[in-house]
Amino acid sequence: MSRLTHVTSGPFAPPPAARELTAVSADGAPLHVEVHGPDGAPAVVLAHGWTCSTAFWAAQIRDLAVDHRVIAYDQRGHGRSAAPAGPEGYSTTALADDLEAVLAATLAPGERALLAGHSMGGMTMMAASTRPGFREHAGAVLLCSTGSSRLVAESTVVPMRAGRVRTRVTRSVLGAKAPLGPVTGMARRILKYATMGAGSSPDRVDACARIVHACPRVVRYRWSHVLAELQLDAGVLELNAPTAVIAGTSDRLTPVAHARRIAAMLPDSLGLTELAGIGHMTPIEAPEAVTARMRELVETYVVRVDEPQVGAEVEIEGSSA
Repeated sequence: MSRLTHVTSGPFAPPPAARELTAVSADGAPLHVEVHGPDGAPAVVLAHGWTCSTAFWAAQIRDLAVDHRVIAYDQRGHGRSAAPAGPEGYSTTALADDLEAVLAATLAPGERALLAGHSMGGMTMMAASTRPGFREHAGAVLLCSTGSSRLVAESTVVPMRAGRVRTRVTRSVLGAKAPLGPVTGMARRILKYATMGAGSSPDRVDACARIVHACPRVVRYRWSHVLAELQLDAGVLELNAPTAVIAGTSDRLTPVAHARRIAAMLPDSLGLTELAGIGHMTPIEAPEAVTARMRELVETYVVRVDEPQVGAEVEIEGSSA
């Protein structure tokens, strides 16, 4: 598991959970899950991205948990979820398995929720789009700063002309085995350049750097290989829930072209929100915009546990309607 080195004060410090639990995935992998907010409130499920943890969603949890039930979990190998023993435990199939396990462990049968994913968390939604558990619980979906294919070829982290040389260099940079080391001033500058907009404030850069540097080296390396070979366009085409997309125009890891393509491919697209000058870390760089979009989606597509669920059978005088 990673070392938890997130900030401990301010808006990006993770709030304490109302309760914690362990969901068990299809291959037996234990997943750390946090539940925030009042029981019975509309549910929001948060899946973070590569090298991050539940701490990444601190601003959204702090705001939404006042009147929502917010469920956040650590992707396998991240945060407090154990790393797989070998490379076979890293795959988009495993991501989908893990999400289904979390949904089954935290939501009532037939309960709809907003399912929101950032970067690899958004890819998790695409990978799970045909799964029965996903379709049972997806009232709406929010995809933040993500892509479905050609991640390495289209990344602009390496400032070179697009082509085979840039793709090869980018693959070696993102898939490096070297440890990231402590969070220094230089480390913050590198992370800001690669993942955040030029206007990102020092406190937001520091929050991101602490989270990313806590990810174990082997976990970062093995997931980088999964992402480099990502092919989830078919999953986008099967994502039948109402789905909104949000992305920063200065994203170098998954440039906004990915978001535009996904929004055009979705069967039930709610459109794309482009955040000018924002980079890849949208939930931390632009927390107000991301949280506001979540609230809009919940208000329109998600109901309380004690209210009738869309598509659920209702018993009327001994017969179903």
